[in-house]
Amino acid sequence: MLLESYLQDTWVAPSADDATAVDVHDAVTGETVCRVSSQGLDLAGAFDHARHAGGPTLRALSFHRRADLLDALAAAVRARREELYALSTRAGATLNDARYDVDGGIRVLRDYAARARTELPDAPHLVEGPAERLARGEDFLGVHLVSPSPGLMLQVNAFNFPVWAPLEKLAQALLAGMPSVVKPATPTAYLTEHLVRIVTDAGALPPGALQMVAGSVRPALGLLGEQDVLSFTGSAATAETLRTHPNLVARSVRFNAEADSVNAIVLAPDVTPGSPLFEAFVREVVTEMTVKAGQKCTAIRRVLVPREHEAAALDAIAAELAGVTIGNPAAEGVRMGPVVSLAQRDDVRQAARKIAESGRFVHGDPEKVRVIDADSERGAFLDTLLVSADPDAAAPHEVEPFGPAATVLAYRDTAHATDLVARGRGSLAASVVGDDLAWTTAFVQEAAPWHGRLHLLDSTNMAQTTGHGSPLPALRHGGPGRAGGGSEMAGTRGVVDLMQRTALQASPRVLDSLRSAPSSSPADYA
Repeated sequence: MLLESYLQDTWVAPSADDATAVDVHDAVTGETVCRVSSQGLDLAGAFDHARHAGGPTLRALSFHRRADLLDALAAAVRARREELYALSTRAGATLNDARYDVDGGIRVLRDYAARARTELPDAPHLVEGPAERLARGEDFLGVHLVSPSPGLMLQVNAFNFPVWAPLEKLAQALLAGMPSVVKPATPTAYLTEHLVRIVTDAGALPPGALQMVAGSVRPALGLLGEQDVLSFTGSAATAETLRTHPNLVARSVRFNAEADSVNAIVLAPDVTPGSPLFEAFVREVVTEMTVKAGQKCTAIRRVLVPREHEAAALDAIAAELAGVTIGNPAAEGVRMGPVVSLAQRDDVRQAARKIAESGRFVHGDPEKVRVIDADSERGAFLDTLLVSADPDAAAPHEVEPFGPAATVLAYRDTAHATDLVARGRGSLAASVVGDDLAWTTAFVQEAAPWHGRLHLLDSTNMAQTTGHGSPLPALRHGGPGRAGGGSEMAGTRGVVDLMQRTALQASPRVLDSLRSAPSSSPADYA
């Protein structure tokens, strides 16, 4: 079955005779789920439709009316979320994994809708104040006008969050008055396709506000213009290729990248093995290794521990991993399913073996795994892989096994720990676990420039934490260096960043007119 795309408010199929179509397989059984191609699709027409149908409608709405669209979108997805849960098993997701993806996307939509009504005006644009006097009198003032760009957002998303990622980006784009064209990653494109069908069946959005391309959009990169945004999530290598695309460079197309990174967790010297805080540290590591089979851009890859606590940390993490049941995510008692594909399984095996060249596997075998209610060879199953490696070797800081694998690295002192963290060359998130305020403060001051987010866990907050790997709508999601240098979310500040900020020099009467400019209602497009 060739997966359809949703373009110009119509479901369309690619060319049926396309020999380049990619087969997508069930991660559990190996059966073919669908075939994906964009051959013969009118991408230029889709972009024009976004700019000339979706864009004008969205820009005419106020921020509050755009928030109403987010609420309608959230309600539509929530009403049929069980369908997305069920379909997610084909990608290897347990019910907990599916909820992380689907319910997380719904929460982001609702959070942004609430923030827009509280923090943004009931107007189509934002006049940032107070005004600055630019002359001796009161009649020549300066402000900044934040207005919607007459372009589109092209979303190029990763396979690991086929629901959350498009909804998270869509939330900001819609609030910014910008239509979206979504390109899902091929291995889970069928999940994003079903999400878009849910949205279109509900009529939750105006015509042209949301389109989806199943398959390659590489030819469409030449169609992007000065008012457009390319929002990318994926590998650092692909981000580098996109960043230097001739058309993006020539037209200064806004490019936002959220790339892979070797995220770390650091155990402070004051944490005693066996203490409640040490146990919280162990749970954090194991959770990040096993949720979505470790296929999260924020997952912990490097586990930094004081040299004197290395043996205790290895024993405790390995003991916890021993209780993780692996198999068919639909089977009772299974805690971790397969990775998304056989190709991904092979990539993780290769990466883990490369890291282990300077050390050893403490838990798990990259070539063997015992599974429940499944065939370990036909499905993309992996054991949880815990490696103990030389902290000063290059591979642990450069190679990312995008799956259920982590490496324990023993540091000598605080300076060594901060140096090791920095050798990851920038990451999305890091955790620091400890109660010693002086140590944590000093460490954060050194480590912060290398991370988009720091999760600081101590005895006072360990029962309330949302976890190392959970990006939150109010906070920035992104990171420097290898992590792409981009930024997503960050509350309504992220919405404003998608818009054009223009300095205005004008009289008070003009500024008052802009502040009271009328807007449309969501019902106007029906």
